[in-house]
Amino acid sequence: MVSFDRPGYGESDPNPKRTEKGIALDVEELADQLNLGNKFYVLGFSMGGQATWGCLKYIPHRLAGATLVAPVINYWWPGFPADLSKEAYQKQFLQDQWTLRVAHYTPFLTYWWNTQKLFPASSVASKAPGIFSAQDLELLPKIPPVDKAPIRQQGEFESLYHDLNVGFGKWEFDPMDLENPFADSEGAVHLWHGDEDLLVPVSLQRYIVGKLPWIQYHELKGAGHLFPYADGVNDAIIKSLVLGKK
Repeated sequence: MVSFDRPGYGESDPNPKRTEKGIALDVEELADQLNLGNKFYVLGFSMGGQATWGCLKYIPHRLAGATLVAPVINYWWPGFPADLSKEAYQKQFLQDQWTLRVAHYTPFLTYWWNTQKLFPASSVASKAPGIFSAQDLELLPKIPPVDKAPIRQQGEFESLYHDLNVGFGKWEFDPMDLENPFADSEGAVHLWHGDEDLLVPVSLQRYIVGKLPWIQYHELKGAGHLFPYADGVNDAIIKSLVLGKK
């Protein structure tokens, strides 16, 4: 299994013009440099979902299978009915609504918004208790501490805030317009989500898989956003991707 630092994280060069397509091509180039073969699997968790959607769009011919785990959604994807998207959006904390609105409409102000002290910025960045479900709170002690300094050594503008702009800005495509990359049944796409995820509304994930019935959907009852840290879940996710087990 190979994990890589996206542009602006760790020692990866920043890319101010980063797009969903650019990330997918980065994945393809990395796989080729590492001689991973003509086809390989991709898996993205949370914000990593944008990279996985990009791979499904731009390099589907290189994929042996793909899995999205609690992938972050963009409320402005045109495939969502306006009322459904609005309802899910308004369930977020007011400060998060503003954070995403700034990232979408005025991305040049994202850094300022998240560093100013006049109004509360992202509750996710500050890890406010209200963003965690009951299961998330139980799993938090299991997550090993991480030294953020090496990860964000190039500054939060190049890493976290650029992620916000890419993830919640105007996309080059709508995931709900994708066609089944495995119509020959030689691979599969899986999407895992918890029905008590307070960060990514389950109602929108249900709508996506309803529009894309070729996605194998796994909804976990009572699970929050951090369910991959629960005992045995990671094994189940990998087995379903590589071995085709449901």
